[in-house]
Amino acid sequence: MAAEDEGLTGPDGVRPAPEPQADACPAPLEERRPEPRSVPELLLGRPPMARPLPSFDPEAAPADPGPLFVDWLATALDAGVLDPQAFTLSTVDADGMPDARVLVLRDVDAAGTGWNFSAAADSPKGRQLAHHPAAALTVYWPQLGRQVRVRGSVERAADLVAAAEFATRSPAARVGALVGRQSEPLGALEEYDEAVAVARRRLEATPDAVAPGHAVYTLWAHEVEFWQGDAQRRHVRLRYTRTGPVRTPEWSRTLLWP
Repeated sequence: MAAEDEGLTGPDGVRPAPEPQADACPAPLEERRPEPRSVPELLLGRPPMARPLPSFDPEAAPADPGPLFVDWLATALDAGVLDPQAFTLSTVDADGMPDARVLVLRDVDAAGTGWNFSAAADSPKGRQLAHHPAAALTVYWPQLGRQVRVRGSVERAADLVAAAEFATRSPAARVGALVGRQSEPLGALEEYDEAVAVARRRLEATPDAVAPGHAVYTLWAHEVEFWQGDAQRRHVRLRYTRTGPVRTPEWSRTLLWP
């Protein structure tokens, strides 16, 4: 120990002061994070639609809502809006409770003003539509500040139509549909991976396979509202209301207060 002590002393025999050491036990990461802000504080710093947005002249809108929707959809695609074909489908269950989920738009019947989408007939939404064949559809394109709301009756297409639509889907989408059991409890992700492997082998062996219960639906609009947002809250809302039978081009137009 004498040699070690000698090596730690200075020329005058005085032991030097120890150098500051790094904290061997730094504060946990959670303790060093800033205090979380409240939700209002988070949102007030990011006001909605605080950006240049397109204009919308309701006087120049077409007589039918179908062509206007197709025009707005094309504009969203040209503007680079992410997933412009995604929409929220709202339904009600047997108890009258509302339900909603995001789906993918498959087609639009602009002349008859019908929105086409697909779903599993035995899924919650499929069962809800079978019990109450009416729904609401909502699209929002953030970059443009544009929203479209559709309400109407829902009609299921023939199985041959559903089979033809199924063939147009991507391989991953077809495999997922063949797995089925949508919204049922899942014990572990590994179970799903095993079911996907089985479905993929089935699709490879039978490329024309169609998932049981795959259905195509059309929401025939009774009302369609086009909403153009404005940073100064001078939103423009134009509502179309069908005045004739479904699939006929008979509509009235009403400008709404923001």
